Amino acid sequence: MYQEVILDHYKNPHGRGLRDGDAEVHHVNPTCGDEITLRVKYEGTTISDVSYEGQGCSISQASASVLNDLLVGKDLAEAQRIQETFLELMQSKGRVEPDEEMEEVLEDAVAFAGVSKYPARVKCALLSWMAWKDATAQALQDAGAEPGRTTA
Repeated sequence: MYQEVILDHYKNPHGRGLRDGDAEVHHVNPTCGDEITLRVKYEGTTISDVSYEGQGCSISQASASVLNDLLVGKDLAEAQRIQETFLELMQSKGRVEPDEEMEEVLEDAVAFAGVSKYPARVKCALLSWMAWKDATAQALQDAGAEPGRTTA
């Protein structure tokens, strides 16, 4: 379960440290106490930054780092496709073996395939992804359905 990729992202997190954003959310996994505060920033429909602070197990923290790598620089539609693919993998209960196409979409996130066999750990892996989804919804709402647009 704790593959080298997960440990590397846990020890050397990408995107850690809160920076300016269009929206901020705070999520807690009540089962284990993992928590994350995540900010997302858009330039038009492109994700220009995802930053976070959190505490918890290596799975939750590594997942936030992988999310940063996968989503920053992506268009919202592509980011949503990546998020849906990751969600599909995490909800598979270990029955989905990542194929070439899934590996291309998820890159380092395929390392979490083994986590999907452990329902309590799936929540850890999905914590930052659900926070990103909520922060994006908030950013869209605050900007009048166009991320990156400021309202005066």
